Amino acid sequence: MFGHLRPDQITRALTRAYAAKERRRGISDGSIRRDLGVLGAIVRHNDKRSPAVIEMPPAPPPKSRHLTREQYRALRDEARKTPHLHLFVVLAYRTAGRATAVLEITWDRVDFAGNRIRLGLGERRTKGRATVPMTEDVAELLREHQRAALTERVIEYGGKPVRSVKMAFSRAAARARVPWCTPHTLRHTAAVHMAESGVPMAEIAQFLGHSSEAVTYRVNARFSPDYLQRAAGALE
Repeated sequence: MFGHLRPDQITRALTRAYAAKERRRGISDGSIRRDLGVLGAIVRHNDKRSPAVIEMPPAPPPKSRHLTREQYRALRDEARKTPHLHLFVVLAYRTAGRATAVLEITWDRVDFAGNRIRLGLGERRTKGRATVPMTEDVAELLREHQRAALTERVIEYGGKPVRSVKMAFSRAAARARVPWCTPHTLRHTAAVHMAESGVPMAEIAQFLGHSSEAVTYRVNARFSPDYLQRAAGALE
């Protein structure tokens, strides 16, 4: 639709027509935004003042699907059949870390004396770094794995660092009857469970390594027991 055009021929109306055509094909607004974002990057690659006008569809609402506590326990128990996956599931949930950041944890980032785990930057360099507390049960699990460690990476298999758990995770999720669950779901699940327990949004944001509390609030506020309580009280 755009390949034969000059940048000045790419107009707001044309990008609207593209979005409408894609929606009729069943393409989500999120995918349309991604594609139009690529188009914008292309036309501005050599001309930051490109005359192209690209109108983006509205951003879709954040995904909010998360595991209940019972579902998390079922997934964790299924993961026990694969030790490195079990360690990943526990750490991903208990640190609320991104999957890549959890897989990148090295033993020098595990502070047994201070009961802390320092996470890396994870998948995107713009995301924040987080240092999170480590409870005694997590510390004991880590000590158990450290005794058998063959690499500097905390999560390893067959003497090699594990770079992805997607396939093993998918199988465990299917057995736990949560086939829609992905490794990233554990991060959101941890945040939701903290919000449901009344942990302040500022503390959750710090735990997640967010640079701003706004994102944490937008995604998780409705799970807080105090959410909208003030509004409801005004109607008494």
